[in-house]
Amino acid sequence: MRIIHKAKKGDYPEYTEMYMKWLPDDGLILRHLKDNFEENKKLIYSLPEAALYHRYQPGKWSIKEILVHIVDDERIFAYRAMCFARNEKNNLIGFDQDSYAIYSEADSRSLDSIFEEYEAVRNSTIALFNNLPESSLDRMGHGTGTFNDATVRALVYHIAGHEQHHINFIKQHYL
Repeated sequence: MRIIHKAKKGDYPEYTEMYMKWLPDDGLILRHLKDNFEENKKLIYSLPEAALYHRYQPGKWSIKEILVHIVDDERIFAYRAMCFARNEKNNLIGFDQDSYAIYSEADSRSLDSIFEEYEAVRNSTIALFNNLPESSLDRMGHGTGTFNDATVRALVYHIAGHEQHHINFIKQHYL
């Protein structure tokens, strides 16, 4: 897998610093994505089934909803990275994560089906970033609303950091 060094401040919206902080700058972000998927899968499968539906407060997401949210976010940010890598000039819109969580109906899905999709999206993300032209990694794209400007490089780190943020949150509030 290729080396992709960490994005620098100014390459991503300020709010995503909360995701960037979880990641080393060793350039092995694609390896981290692969390894983190395997570790997270082991963690979640080690939990009793009832824990997958637990909400640490009323109105908060279940673990299954968090997992599907991670997949949704990764799919959307990988799409954005592809658009920016291809020099898309149109602003890309954000998404309403709470609405997505509700309409995902994640709690009615089997854990196997969630991880089947998660793994497919993860493999697709790794393939995308592994094969993008080097010249595209620092290309800046533009968003609207809460989704702001970011480089392609920053988006792969967003994907990994966002996942780590939620896994850490699960460990802190659900286990």
